[in-house]
Amino acid sequence: MVRIDDKYWFVAEDVKPIAPIVEVKYFDKRCKLEQNGDWIDLKAAKDFHYHAGDALMIPLGVAMKLPKGYEAHMLPRSSTFKRYGIIMTNSMGIIDEAYCGDDDQWHFPAWALREGRIKAGSRIAQFRVVKHQPALHFAETSRLGYKNRGGFGSTGK
Repeated sequence: MVRIDDKYWFVAEDVKPIAPIVEVKYFDKRCKLEQNGDWIDLKAAKDFHYHAGDALMIPLGVAMKLPKGYEAHMLPRSSTFKRYGIIMTNSMGIIDEAYCGDDDQWHFPAWALREGRIKAGSRIAQFRVVKHQPALHFAETSRLGYKNRGGFGSTGK
């Protein structure tokens, strides 16, 4: 049995889902998820008026149960700074599969660099769901033996 949109569907045991299922709880219907490419847009769940230097914790109106073995990577949309003058304070949000309680609403931590307004329902962030990194083993060596590329920050000179 599989749960989709609060309905249960019976699935034959030998049938595998086409894609992993992400359960979504909406705190605000204006925050319905939209996928326009590889990333899924997230929206502000309430109106904000802010000034330069304000720290904001913007609710995104959703809580989710990610599939086992997956995590979400959240970033600002490319237009967020231009439109709203805010930046994400922790550069990137990581939401693991354990953050899935009924009150575990996703938020966008922001720092305002200028005065501005965000209306509820405005797309401000985006996320993608990825598999957890596999376990790695690190082998210490005194020499890698590969060609140097010119040092950190030298690509594209």
